Amino acid sequence: MGRWEPNARGRLAQAALELYTEQGYEQTTVVEITARAGLTERTFYRHFADKREVLFFGTEMAKELLARSVAEAPADASAMDAVGAALEALGAEFQANAERVRLRNAVVSAHAELRERELIKLAGLAEAMADALRDRGTPDPAAGLAAETGIAVLKVAFARWIDDPGRPDLPGILRASTAELRNVLADRTPA
Repeated sequence: MGRWEPNARGRLAQAALELYTEQGYEQTTVVEITARAGLTERTFYRHFADKREVLFFGTEMAKELLARSVAEAPADASAMDAVGAALEALGAEFQANAERVRLRNAVVSAHAELRERELIKLAGLAEAMADALRDRGTPDPAAGLAAETGIAVLKVAFARWIDDPGRPDLPGILRASTAELRNVLADRTPA
């Protein structure tokens, strides 16, 4: 495949993930990534700031999906219902790319600097949902609370999905986790 062919960003991300899985994140260089993708270093740096960022190339698409899903929720949906619908849409995307998502998670989980970057990206996802909720008329702090709570649900459900590869239904796990959160919040018995 030549350098002029489309999807350079995706090709770089795929090559990086393959190399990180085969030989380790720390041992992989940008030169190796670009060689595997059939591209130049210059092309790499046009798309990514560094070799860490290549693991997070879908973040902007995820933000857009979450914001759009919140915006498209029925007008009478509560803030948490809108967030739940957005999370299920994201979960469906993860499900559709399960192998890549699981490999990426293994690489990120193995390195503190990548886990830190992941938390920054998750904060951006929460902000995208909070902004979309505000656009729907949800006031603060409710918009921020719903969005941040949604990210907590995503983290718990995602971990359950990752820990049990036999459970293919991430959107269902997200739905069940949101229901469990509602039960926890409704429980008024002392701990």
